[in-house]
Amino acid sequence: MADTPRSAPVSFSEFEAVTTTQWQERIRRDLKGQDPATLSWLTPDGFTVEPFYHQEALQALGGAPTPLVRTAPTWRNVPTYSVPAHDRGHKAIDRAAEGLARGAEGAHFLLSNAGTFDVHYLQQKLPLDGTYVGYSMRSGLGELVKQLQELQVTPRGFFVLDPITCHTPDIPGQLTELRSALAACQAWPEVHMVGINSAYYANRGATVTQQIAFALSTAATYLSELPKEALTAETVARALHLHVGVNPNYFFEIAKLRALRRLFATLLQAYGVAAEVAQQLPILASTSSWSQTTLDPHTNLLRVTTEAMSAVLGGATAVSVGQFDSLFHEPNEFSERLARNLPILLREEAYLDRVQDPAAGSYYLETLTDQLAHQAWTLFQKIEAQGGLPGATGLVLQELHASAQAQFRRIANGEQVVVGTNKFQNPNEQFDYNPKRLLRSREFDSTRAAYPTEVLRLATAMHFDRRERKKKRSAVVLLGAHTNQHILESFLLTLPETERPELRNAHPEGTLSLLFSSAEEAILMYATPEQYGRLARAINHIPIDEPDFIPPALLTADLPTMQEAIRVFGFQEFTVQGYSTEDVLARLQGKK
Repeated sequence: MADTPRSAPVSFSEFEAVTTTQWQERIRRDLKGQDPATLSWLTPDGFTVEPFYHQEALQALGGAPTPLVRTAPTWRNVPTYSVPAHDRGHKAIDRAAEGLARGAEGAHFLLSNAGTFDVHYLQQKLPLDGTYVGYSMRSGLGELVKQLQELQVTPRGFFVLDPITCHTPDIPGQLTELRSALAACQAWPEVHMVGINSAYYANRGATVTQQIAFALSTAATYLSELPKEALTAETVARALHLHVGVNPNYFFEIAKLRALRRLFATLLQAYGVAAEVAQQLPILASTSSWSQTTLDPHTNLLRVTTEAMSAVLGGATAVSVGQFDSLFHEPNEFSERLARNLPILLREEAYLDRVQDPAAGSYYLETLTDQLAHQAWTLFQKIEAQGGLPGATGLVLQELHASAQAQFRRIANGEQVVVGTNKFQNPNEQFDYNPKRLLRSREFDSTRAAYPTEVLRLATAMHFDRRERKKKRSAVVLLGAHTNQHILESFLLTLPETERPELRNAHPEGTLSLLFSSAEEAILMYATPEQYGRLARAINHIPIDEPDFIPPALLTADLPTMQEAIRVFGFQEFTVQGYSTEDVLARLQGKK
């Protein structure tokens, strides 16, 4: 319009321009003779990050890329609520209704059994014609859609079934179910039916590059397999919804979301779909469970803050912040309030919704976005060359396992810091939960990055408590696979350089790490999964041929029974030469 004021160009004329040569000279001077190349670092994604970037970085990209355009005025604040199996979801729905009354702008339900979820109660508490609701499930999509149709409402939100990512046994059957649901819901214009659960990989240690590539491969499968009869590739593309997990690597996570949109545009063009559809792709970004810890748990609040910031600055359309104590506490009003209010603070006090693409033009972030896009596209092509998903699932899981183990090793040797867990620990920390009950729980998430470190701390805390109280019982705690190697590496870091022997394999490949604990002694051990399974059955009086028994992480019995069982089933002791088990545990606890 003619009367719209023109924005004045931004300039800082009072500051003289500084050339790249001048910056480099200043860096060399500040390093006092040290080679500036030592400031470069190799990322887990396989490329190098330089110590600084200047205007030549954009020239190398062919000029500044076009900024991303947000299709909605701002992002939604969408808390997530878990609904256990055999639960109709009333408690979760009540909590969601309370959240909406206190600042949330939607609800995301994780359904263990979609068939039992009470949509009639949901409609009473959250009128579905005007409420943004998401549903994630492993099965039961068709039944849930049918129940929603019977309500005669026009819902808004998304569904995530994603049999490709979840490695469902009946992928053809679920693709048929997904295709039918998509065709039946054409009258729901504000519902995205084809959800991709990329958060699955973020919560299991995948690199940023892998997360992007795996999401693209999954999308390619749906774009290839779902179109049939009246369903076109464009219909499927417009129905896509992406659920991503966000970890604390601040700038990489911003660049991840920006690279995802660019590569989705490239992918859609290959299917004859306009690239503009990629700009409309809804992205729900959840703070990651992979980075959460039970030790010094208030540090989780710092992690979810940077993760949420990365999500909104990267262009997510919805943000779901996890509760800082969800690993060891039932849902509670205090932690839910903190999680719900964090996106509100980012918007209302930090004004993070005032700029379309805050990273646009940044020398570093534009370069990082480009590098991630190239690396991810290369991996995507590698997967497609092996037949794409689900045929290349073996390759994907192999890549995922390697990256997760690399992170475990970096945390064990201190290269990757988890504040409060492997560095800046609180040796006098008092747990406001029961470690014994937590380790017994089947819901305790043992897939996280900090698990090998924290489970040893929890187990040894139980041991020292048992010793002080002179309990007559003993325990075997399952620390997980490969944990003894991490224990060894962590222990060696506590020794003077002159005392550190060469690292060696802690125990044979494929075995499990355990801690045997009684009032008198604590011994690190290892065993095969079969040995541990037989021990667990014997201690719990379960028949040896019972197929559905899942061994818990904590086994307890009287001392003679446990000692005899360990001897019979052949557990092996893990030793660090020259140091007793007590010495190792005391050092790792920060007591020496």
